[in-house]
Amino acid sequence: MGEFEGKVAVITGGAHGIGKVTAEAFLREGARVHVIDLTPGDWFTGDISDKETLERFAASVIQSSGRVDCLVNNAPPRMKGIADCSWEEFTQALTVGVTAPFYLTKLLAPHFAKGASVVNISSSRDRMSQPQTESYTAAKGGIAALTHALAISLAGKARVNSISPGWIDTLSSGIEGADARQQPVGRVGRPEDIAEAVLFLCSDRAGFITGENLCIDGGMTKMMIYHGEHGWTYE
Repeated sequence: MGEFEGKVAVITGGAHGIGKVTAEAFLREGARVHVIDLTPGDWFTGDISDKETLERFAASVIQSSGRVDCLVNNAPPRMKGIADCSWEEFTQALTVGVTAPFYLTKLLAPHFAKGASVVNISSSRDRMSQPQTESYTAAKGGIAALTHALAISLAGKARVNSISPGWIDTLSSGIEGADARQQPVGRVGRPEDIAEAVLFLCSDRAGFITGENLCIDGGMTKMMIYHGEHGWTYE
């Protein structure tokens, strides 16, 4: 018997990377998994930035399974910067990254089973930035804040937490060299690192955790970087 035997998990953006590995982890543990993704496949195909698509997806989940134990809002927004990001592109990023997770949670909330859990996938970019990343960063900061708001509104109905991944090798390309050595843990992250944390937060083992953010970044956001230290130079 798997840890999630008989339970129902819903995952957005579940056809690739972190979402795919998370879906596989839930399946391994016995859950029934519902995925929505833009990429056509053996799942619900659709764009979560479209309100009617979200409504049809939610209806199909409830019609098929009748309940939801775990909701993982994972689908990523686009990344464009202030130099070339249009109004429409910025708005679409916020729709995918903040509005859609809010609305899907709202649609499914009446059907949350006892002990239900929501996990929102944010990013370590919710607290640090590179140039020209405004659309993605704003969306990730938004979902991090949405998390603690939902945790309070849904108290007694579902626990709500977020995860902020750092650099994750979603293509399993085996990144080595300086890119790996710079990380305090000595490697770049893997999708499995995030998937296992999702399972933990959705499990009874995390029953006293809600409204929290778990930054899983190999320690990069904790490293103070100054010229001449840790092999870093500023030019």
